[in-house]
Amino acid sequence: MISVRSAVLAYVVATCAAPVLANEVMGSYAAYIGIDDLYNSNGIPLSEPWQVLRQDRANFHRFGISQPGDEWDPLFADVDNRAALERMVRRDYISDRAARDILRGDAVVYVTIWGEGGRATFINVEVYRQAQNWPRRAARPDAQVTAR
Repeated sequence: MISVRSAVLAYVVATCAAPVLANEVMGSYAAYIGIDDLYNSNGIPLSEPWQVLRQDRANFHRFGISQPGDEWDPLFADVDNRAALERMVRRDYISDRAARDILRGDAVVYVTIWGEGGRATFINVEVYRQAQNWPRRAARPDAQVTAR
């Protein structure tokens, strides 16, 4: 016989896990954050890590500027999706170390975009300082960004 406590626990697990299980990987990419990614299209230095991540994708898709190791992604050729990337990272948590590493450049980021129904709901950015090891991925990132 199932106790009320077990039934409640099963219900909570099922309802809380459902949104997570419904999310699927919409896309992922790796990018080297180089000097060109640290400045906007007018040559003004960027001051926030989310700006750098957006500029990297604009450089790749719109301006044809890339560094060795930059990868294509299925989402950020669209300017509105790049704006959403920036908003999601800006409004959520980013560690001081991840922010510093992105703003310094010479870092590698691995970005995974999760979504549901064609809409991005979660972005994970792993930041690696040791770009000289590119393209080998270390066992653990030096810093991480998690955004919803």
